[in-house]
Amino acid sequence: MTTLLAGDIGGTKTLLALYRLEFGGQMSLVQSQRYPSSDWSDLAPMVQAFLAGIPQAGAGDASPAAACFAVAGPVQGGKARLTNLPWQLEAGALSQATGIPAVELENDFAVLIYGLPHLEAHQQALIRAGHPDGSEPLLVLGAGTGLGVAWGVPTATGLKAMASEGAHGEFAPRTEQEWALKQWLAAEQGLERVSVERVVSGTGLGHVASWMLSTQDPAGQHPLAAIHLAWQQGEPGVDLPAAVAQAASEGDPLASQALTLWLGAYGSVTGDLALAGLSRGGIWLAGGTAGKLLEQLRSPAFLDAFLAKGRLRPALETMPITGVIDPAIGQFSAACRARMLLAA
Repeated sequence: MTTLLAGDIGGTKTLLALYRLEFGGQMSLVQSQRYPSSDWSDLAPMVQAFLAGIPQAGAGDASPAAACFAVAGPVQGGKARLTNLPWQLEAGALSQATGIPAVELENDFAVLIYGLPHLEAHQQALIRAGHPDGSEPLLVLGAGTGLGVAWGVPTATGLKAMASEGAHGEFAPRTEQEWALKQWLAAEQGLERVSVERVVSGTGLGHVASWMLSTQDPAGQHPLAAIHLAWQQGEPGVDLPAAVAQAASEGDPLASQALTLWLGAYGSVTGDLALAGLSRGGIWLAGGTAGKLLEQLRSPAFLDAFLAKGRLRPALETMPITGVIDPAIGQFSAACRARMLLAA
């Protein structure tokens, strides 16, 4: 029995999963476990404990043949240092410590490229139809806590993931309203510059609403005022972006304005990045907001802004946009990459 180990590693939590490789190359999940990352001094002992809890996983031929760990941070030369965790990871050292022959570290967003070709119907949903060209690059981006960006480049052996820090480019306002938002954000947070992900992310939706509440409701009379104050003060468990989306769905005018502005900015950035990589292979929207705001992403607020690129509009019109709605896509994609390592 051939098994594969997949990991999705963040500063707060780490997800480990063991997959069994079936006949025909299909994968089936054997077991998964969530760990508080800060409870462990390093990844290797966590992996050892996980495998020790699965009797067949540590026995002879049943031990994992390959592993891919998606990490929240840049990866270079098989090494990674997590931004919010004092771990310094190195693929060779992990292989030696765990006894897994093939180990790879991947950026936690770039790894999605390896899962996209293998998504089943329940893991995805069409946002905009188009005509993808499988010989051309594809783009994946996703608004969650931040904004993840990566491209997939077709090669003779499958897609090659190209990580990107495109989310940290300068946010370019298109309207007077977006300009006012950018100036407020810079002043409110003491920023020298305002990056794309300050606006285009799940957190960014909170910033948009915070700006509107601060400027349009200074007396704090709006129904969102209390959660806005708690969010500003950093109270744990307070989710202003989710509250804004819910209020917008119920017809609240201010929340609806905030969501519409945010969707326009997201659509415009998606179009910019699609042009930057000429992503004729298609565009994929992942991140926590894709499944939660699927219908809103199908609206003119997003799609019109995506296409509004003047004489370059025809270049975008053929590109389909698909939403990734599986919350375990990171773990799944890491397993897909581990499977590819067997053929390397």
